[in-house]
Amino acid sequence: MPSEEEFLKISGLTSFNPVQQESIKAGVLNGESLVVSAPTASGKTLIAELAMLRCVLEKKKKTVYIVPLRALASEKYEAFREKYEKMGIKIAISIGDYDSSDSWLEKYDVIILTSEKFDSLLRRNVSWIGSVGLVIADEVHIIGDHGRGPTMEILLTKLKRLTKAQFIALSATIKNAREIADWLEAKVVESDYRPVKLYEGVYAEGKVGFFGKEGFSLDGEELPEIKIVHDTTKKNKQSLVFVATRKSAEVTAERIADYMKDKLSRPDVIELNKISEEILHALEYPTRQCERLAKCVRGGIAFHHAGLVSKQRKLIENGFKNGLIKGIAATPTLAQGLNLPAYRVIIRDAKRYYALTGWSYIPVLDYQQMVGRAGRPQYDTEGESILIAKTSEEAEDLAERYIMGETEEIYSKLASEPVLRVHVLALIATETCNSLQSVYDFFSRTFYGLQYGSSSEMAEKVDSIVDFLKRNGFVEQHGDKLRPTTIGKRVSELYIDPDTAVKIIEGIKNSKNAKIDGSALVELLTNSLEMRPYLNVKQGEFKEIYSKISEARLLHEMPDEWDYDYEESLKAFKTALMVLDWANEATEEQIFDIYGLSPGELHNKISILDWLFYSAQEIAILMGNKEIIKDLRKTRVRVVYGIKEELLPLVKLRDIGRSRARKLFNAGFTSIEKLREAPEITIAAIVGPSVAKSVKKQLSGKEDEKNFEAKGLMEFAKEE
Repeated sequence: MPSEEEFLKISGLTSFNPVQQESIKAGVLNGESLVVSAPTASGKTLIAELAMLRCVLEKKKKTVYIVPLRALASEKYEAFREKYEKMGIKIAISIGDYDSSDSWLEKYDVIILTSEKFDSLLRRNVSWIGSVGLVIADEVHIIGDHGRGPTMEILLTKLKRLTKAQFIALSATIKNAREIADWLEAKVVESDYRPVKLYEGVYAEGKVGFFGKEGFSLDGEELPEIKIVHDTTKKNKQSLVFVATRKSAEVTAERIADYMKDKLSRPDVIELNKISEEILHALEYPTRQCERLAKCVRGGIAFHHAGLVSKQRKLIENGFKNGLIKGIAATPTLAQGLNLPAYRVIIRDAKRYYALTGWSYIPVLDYQQMVGRAGRPQYDTEGESILIAKTSEEAEDLAERYIMGETEEIYSKLASEPVLRVHVLALIATETCNSLQSVYDFFSRTFYGLQYGSSSEMAEKVDSIVDFLKRNGFVEQHGDKLRPTTIGKRVSELYIDPDTAVKIIEGIKNSKNAKIDGSALVELLTNSLEMRPYLNVKQGEFKEIYSKISEARLLHEMPDEWDYDYEESLKAFKTALMVLDWANEATEEQIFDIYGLSPGELHNKISILDWLFYSAQEIAILMGNKEIIKDLRKTRVRVVYGIKEELLPLVKLRDIGRSRARKLFNAGFTSIEKLREAPEITIAAIVGPSVAKSVKKQLSGKEDEKNFEAKGLMEFAKEE
């Protein structure tokens, strides 16, 4: 292991900061488990890296680094490779394909994974789990999140049982860090230290007031966010503007860019135009959203939200890190983990829409995650955060609520029934638990169990779920013993909700008695928990959608209009109509015009549906229903590529996606045989020389075609 001086040099530091010193005193280098609760940019990751080097170089054990987001995993992977591969430490990343044991990971020292991917690996009883000496859980406060929290909580509970590893949990500043430390049997290191001083303030009526330093006034009639971003840019610094919705992010970016476009240097304009062109052509046929974003970027400003495709988000993030993009208007998701700091963070919207409560103030923890982006350690000695208020009275309220307020306690979200269905089956399928009592015991060791003690409510839910699993043939009971069935084990490995599997099984059975087509399969798989949230059905659409349902061939019964889940079924059906339009070659722009779904959201839905089709194929194989497998495979390819059935032969060729396949087909190349007979120069006139050359190589047998049996067809669909 490198000496303290060598480690600091590798990390570009001269000394450890107070949080790091406190962690060393607490025994991070002696194998002590820690929960480190400190602000963003306080150097928490370096503490984990110290433990990682000790684990790999001294103890000769593996380190697993768990993160909640794929983007964060990729960021850590690149950073660790750059720092540590030259020391002979082998770094790996695994974030996709939930139906693989990734046996190649056994050769690596440090493995970076999302919590969902790691949980899927544990379901396959990976051989290397016994050699794990360190578990790092980044952003561990995520266990308080309804979406990703339960998986992180279950995963850490399993790892406590399966390994004798040291645990390092990194968290934002939270109120009950000691409770999490008690659960993980760890020491707690709490600190409010930040290497870059943060000044928090509020804007109201033309003035910004800070706590701890003098504020400033802003002249002009422009919106405050425009004035503040311009003032920041004049200082040769950058801004992040957080707003509540995607639409707000786009409109805000446009307004700021329009004001800023004449205030940029000539060299910056040249480089921004290059980024703008790449953003515009991230999709083959640019949508209005692409055009809006590209225009904003030419003005030095961008918007950032989940509706963008990944290539566009990456271009924006890199452009911001390089200092070319001066400001980003973003939804709060940008604050979750990515290392994208700015000199100023502007929070224009302190309220957000929540499904159950409507428009409500954001939690203090979310506020702190956002302002944690203020101040760049490499460039600034201070950072500023500014809440925007409409009146002086609102300014006082915001300051009291957020600047003076305490973060909330983190509570387990494990008790939701869909979450428990997935994890109870996994516990039985992997034989982690083999009786009802052992399932109760497992949940008593979770964070939920620590917070609520022996919960009769949890026991009732577990009983109900085990009954559901037995009733649907996923689990068998012999005396006190619970055993997975073959199909129960496979459903768990496929990482889908058992309720979704029940619908798939029923649909496959019903297909034997009906003439089905691709639309019935799309509707069946879209009507699943994994595809939520569905598209909303507007008031004037109910009659039209109900009419289409009555004409459709369905593989399941629709609820009665008085049933509780009737409206959700209508939403699911509308979502299926959107997918079918895509499979009939509607463009991203047409999908947006008709359904209001942005390209990023569309491709996310298609990616989920890709996995559901693969899962349905696997279940059909186990059920011995060979007739439906052909239809599942054909429809899956159509959905992933967004093509009509006539293009299926053409997209088997590498570098040929929906657009090139359609061009070839319309030019008369309606089959592989016709392509094989055509001169390369003729094909090149349609799809370009390099693609034509690739096509000819494949057709001559010198290069493989795509494998339509692949688990992740979306990767092939991105090739074009």
